[in-house]
Amino acid sequence: MNTIHVAGGVGVADTAMASYDAALADANLHNYNLVAVSSVVPAEATVEAVSEAPDLGPAGNRLTVVEARRTVGPGDEVDFREGGRSGAEDAESKRAPRRHPDAVAGLGWATGPGPGLFYEVTGEDAEDVRERIHAGLDTGAGLRDWELPDRETRVETVAAEPDRYATAVVVAAYGESEPIL
Repeated sequence: MNTIHVAGGVGVADTAMASYDAALADANLHNYNLVAVSSVVPAEATVEAVSEAPDLGPAGNRLTVVEARRTVGPGDEVDFREGGRSGAEDAESKRAPRRHPDAVAGLGWATGPGPGLFYEVTGEDAEDVRERIHAGLDTGAGLRDWELPDRETRVETVAAEPDRYATAVVVAAYGESEPIL
């Protein structure tokens, strides 16, 4: 049987691409050319969660993946809505404080007899990401009329840092890498 390894990582750096590369390095998937596919697990595959991906072949090879990826940077701010906005006397105090969101990436998988599914979600809140993964797997299984009783989820979170980029990734790597040339 072929194994699909699910690994995750986080990275913080001075550029968006460098933080992505650092997150892939944290998952031990930084030396491959990743080729994204849609989210169907072949019937003959086994999905295995790992702390980091094993050696899947020489650097520079092509690796087939399903990936959840979220990067936040210095310019990414959101309203912080938990607080007293009502009753403020002047316009300046009515504005919600700004904050930098966390980067959260999650991947869920559902398997059973026959093929299975991956479902990838990103956001700012780990619990919300998990809930959306479960809902997506339910919808995907229902759409296909597949019984997928075995389910797992992997979620990675990295806190935003001022003036830097932060990336969270979860990657399902399909089998071994292959030469690209």
